Amino acid sequence: MRRLLVEDPVTHAGPLARHLAVFSLFATGIALLIVRDPRADVSAALVALAAGLCVAVLAILAAIFAFVRVWQEGARGLGAALGGLLLAVLVLAYPAYAGLRGARLPALSDISTDPDLPPSFSRSRVAFAARDGRLPPDPGRAARDTQRKAYPQIAPLTLDIDADQAFELARQAALKRHWQIVEAIRPGGRMGQGRIDAIARGLVLNLPDDVTVRVRPRADGARIDVRSASRLGNRDFGGNADRIRAYLDDVSNLALAAK
Repeated sequence: MRRLLVEDPVTHAGPLARHLAVFSLFATGIALLIVRDPRADVSAALVALAAGLCVAVLAILAAIFAFVRVWQEGARGLGAALGGLLLAVLVLAYPAYAGLRGARLPALSDISTDPDLPPSFSRSRVAFAARDGRLPPDPGRAARDTQRKAYPQIAPLTLDIDADQAFELARQAALKRHWQIVEAIRPGGRMGQGRIDAIARGLVLNLPDDVTVRVRPRADGARIDVRSASRLGNRDFGGNADRIRAYLDDVSNLALAAK
């Protein structure tokens, strides 16, 4: 009498999860390369990047469905589902971190060390061209109050050196951070204060943000104020505050090294 071989059920969700995760990894990688290219169409590249992340979410859902079938029916495909899950989590790890961090922070996209009198961006023809014709508007009262509560540690930097020396340290720190300096005016003249307008790019997406630095002479030295404004969206996920803190730390370290 011939014995009938009964094969274990196979879940197709496991291989599907793996295929989706591999596709999302390649799609987000290519989209990220395109986004980081200053010559690319940023809007289209961001849409492609978002689509790749959505595919990673689908891969996780397919993996979960496969796990349920393996648990309930003893179906094969656990390895493929687990591989797809790990790849998808890898793709979504940083966006998830940024999203969770941003959810705890207010919707701000323009941060200044002087909320009451923020440094003004240059209105020169060169500066306008570098900013693609954009002039960041000054934050309203509500935004200024929100910044004070969210970032009480964002404050001006005072140095016990003259304004010219402070300006040079501010310029060196901008170059150290690979900012594109658009305009640099030394202290003096009718206004007495110096200004540095620059474009800074994000570490991951390489998207441009606008930065202006104000250097004002004081009786006991100089005061440096910084303003950083995002070009896209109304929420910076804390990026502008991080940029200001890191920049002023660089200026402080340069001042200490110069003594």
